[in-house]
Amino acid sequence: MSGILIAAGGTDLDSQQCISRSAEIQKLGWRMSVCADQADAVLAKLAQLQLEQWESPAGRAYRTTLALQAASLRRGRDALSEAAAATLRHAQNVESKPQSGF
Repeated sequence: MSGILIAAGGTDLDSQQCISRSAEIQKLGWRMSVCADQADAVLAKLAQLQLEQWESPAGRAYRTTLALQAASLRRGRDALSEAAAATLRHAQNVESKPQSGF
């Protein structure tokens, strides 16, 4: 009987498809997490570039620009981290709740 269900696209096939989709979604979530980690590395390098000893107007403008770029990158990293977490949660839901219509 289970052979008929599988051939007809029954529950076993749906479960396998959900597990496969879940794995792909998990890969995406982990890749997003890696990107967020890479943004952290860039932020650390930006902090090194600020050259606190450079007191001229050009030095202050440079530090201000770097600070603005770092703030923007931090917001992007935070959004990416949140999206990665949501993607990983979704992967768990896909695997645990097979739905028809995939």
